Amino acid sequence: MSVLIVTGTDTGVGKTVVTAALAALAAARGASVAVVKPAQTGVGPDEPGDLQEVRRLAAVTDLHEGARFPDPLSPAAAARVSGLPPVQLPRSVGLIGDLAHTRDLVLVEGAGGLLVRFDEEGNTIADLARWLGAAVVVATRADLGTLNHTALTLEAMAHRGVQLAGLVVGSWPADPDLAQRCNLRDLETLAARPLAGALPAGAGALDAPEFLLAARAGLSPAFGGIFDAATFRETHQKGTTP
Repeated sequence: MSVLIVTGTDTGVGKTVVTAALAALAAARGASVAVVKPAQTGVGPDEPGDLQEVRRLAAVTDLHEGARFPDPLSPAAAARVSGLPPVQLPRSVGLIGDLAHTRDLVLVEGAGGLLVRFDEEGNTIADLARWLGAAVVVATRADLGTLNHTALTLEAMAHRGVQLAGLVVGSWPADPDLAQRCNLRDLETLAARPLAGALPAGAGALDAPEFLLAARAGLSPAFGGIFDAATFRETHQKGTTP
């Protein structure tokens, strides 16, 4: 059994696409996969949320959503504004642990970044990872500003004793600019290891068979893909150094 938590350096960095890619590759290998979203914000009661995107992209149906709040805020703030009960993040430990006993892989997608507050006690996805002893996949941006956000996220993880499973660029553009190409080496330096993947921009718009191919090409062998960080970096860093 295995639990992986997916967080990001910010909101909108591709956490759901990365989660779906991990789920798709595991399912393609014949593994039993469950996906947990402890808190969904910014989505109404009858609207599709992130887990529905995972279902569409990865064809995984073992999905578990905790609380849902309509306002696009942190889970703690969204609960406060809506008047609904806040997320009880410690209770998620029991659910995830139970799932992990009967599934080969449990993926847990956070909300926003690593230290976004889930409740009034200040519990975060970093706390959940620590309670579970689970490693974390960090989805990051490729563009200008990513280095600071990534460094802060990785430093916060290290400070809290949370293990990094891999750093994945959530949306790599078809025509990367100079900053994006230069950032590849620095992202690997920050993570003290090669990139674990780079998923193509627009992957979330693909259908399931095409998405599986993108996931396989965009994630490293550690996650069931064929992504090679050295080859990717060499291809995209041409012309960035004297």
